[in-house]
Amino acid sequence: MNKNHYLIIFFLAFGIFGLITMEMGVIGVLPQVAQKFHISTSQAGILVSIFAFIVALSGPFLTLLTSGINRKVILLTAILVFAISNIVYAFTTKFEVMLAFRIIPAIFHPVFLSIALATAAQLVPADKSIKAVNRVFLGLSAGFAFGVPVTSYFADKISLEAAFLFGAVISFITFIGILVWLPSMPIKDKMSFGNQLSLLRKTKVWIANMAVVFFHATMFAVYSYFAEYLGQITRMNGSWISIMLLVFGVTMIVGNFLFGNFLHKSMKKTVILFPLLYTAIYLFVYFFGSYFLPMAFIVFIWGAVHSGGIIISQALLMAESKEAPEFGNSLYVSFSNVGIALGPLIGGWFISHLGLHQLIWSGIMFALLTFLSVILITAISRASHGRNAIGNQD
Repeated sequence: MNKNHYLIIFFLAFGIFGLITMEMGVIGVLPQVAQKFHISTSQAGILVSIFAFIVALSGPFLTLLTSGINRKVILLTAILVFAISNIVYAFTTKFEVMLAFRIIPAIFHPVFLSIALATAAQLVPADKSIKAVNRVFLGLSAGFAFGVPVTSYFADKISLEAAFLFGAVISFITFIGILVWLPSMPIKDKMSFGNQLSLLRKTKVWIANMAVVFFHATMFAVYSYFAEYLGQITRMNGSWISIMLLVFGVTMIVGNFLFGNFLHKSMKKTVILFPLLYTAIYLFVYFFGSYFLPMAFIVFIWGAVHSGGIIISQALLMAESKEAPEFGNSLYVSFSNVGIALGPLIGGWFISHLGLHQLIWSGIMFALLTFLSVILITAISRASHGRNAIGNQD
């Protein structure tokens, strides 16, 4: 990989860092948003849910519609929309306008992410594509680790406007980097809609989509209530919860490199063992979550494992989507958001009906469903290879 390739991948990762900061940073400033527009926090929460809903709904369709357009043009257009949206958040005085500018960037979100991942993979030899994609995913982990808390910090210590302008600055820097370093990428051999949609005729693609849902539901069923769990079960105060959130985010970055290497060495073993590892983490949380020091250590490990689920599930789906990688990435973005929505929903049901401590079992349930879906894909692959071997002998 030459120097230019490193710079391009850096700016692609930085763009995703800004994207996650824009998407998830709102969570940390909902009280300030509610105060600014004189609405309830639950009403302000629509800003979060509408974004995820639009991403899940529009991803594959927008990727198909833009499949014939120069990749550089699409990336620049998307990142410019992200920058403008953050500026609108900072200065609008109408909640309806802010809500509209959550919908617009959400439409571009899956297109930017899927093209960024596919571009990183194309820049390097095939045997190094997983590592290149992993480096771009580093921006996602960094968004959780630093983008979200920095946005919250700016809103608390400076102003809500400063918090959103922070996201705008990230997007503008990314825009300049992509403009300068990424060469023009016109589509020479446009893949037809029919060829891209043919992915949907593959049984293993649908099982992989299901696995992506379960992977993310496993992670977010419990993580969505992370602060509440630490406060009520572990009895940490606000300062310690903030420290744990930072530790979780930083170890996500470590886990990004760690699981990227595991995937490079053996994708099959990594995919199969991951849900079992997450089940073990949750069992430790369940039995030791009420103890301060053990829980602090568990959070350190938990964050690293959490980021593994993001890159492992993407690698699993892309292994079945090699014919149309951008469309496959758009499916990943859509179905991962389904999991992100489903996990907290089921986790909330466990809390309301069984209590906060029993929340952990919702994560374990999804981890076991993830394991079963992975085993199913493996079994189908073995059967397919067996039939091919018999056919070759004939």
